[in-house]
Amino acid sequence: MKIRFAVPGDEQKILDFIRALAEYEKLSHEVVATPELLREWIFEKKKAEVIFALEGYREVGFALFFHNFSTFLGRSGIYLEDLFVLPEYRGKGYGKGLLEQLAAITLERGCGRLEWVCLDWNTPSIDFYTQRMKAVPLDDWTIYRLTGDTLEKAAKAADE
Repeated sequence: MKIRFAVPGDEQKILDFIRALAEYEKLSHEVVATPELLREWIFEKKKAEVIFALEGYREVGFALFFHNFSTFLGRSGIYLEDLFVLPEYRGKGYGKGLLEQLAAITLERGCGRLEWVCLDWNTPSIDFYTQRMKAVPLDDWTIYRLTGDTLEKAAKAADE
């Protein structure tokens, strides 16, 4: 298995993986990303990175990640936003390979942790993360999110 970083020109491949993941998660209606947005935010603004797992010369899995910061550790971590392997390539070690490569990147960059979230209903992934990768779920934390109108209202309140 080979892993490679995405480069400019890979925007459509990245979007294809995002759409496949959204379909799997029954969230296709939420995808508004375009190749142009991905080029801007990944390659121009450098706000995220992508690695691909390859079988031969074909991209069969991807991971999109970015740096976060732990105040308690006093250093950056890596946050895995998305990991997806095409269904016909699952069970061949590509997901594990992507996570292992992310672990290596985390340590190479001197980061203190690698973390991600998983949908509660996604039992196959939860089993993989906890049993195969020995990841520890954090039961004491709940994710909160502002988007759309609520995000705009909060931003407007800052101006008042």
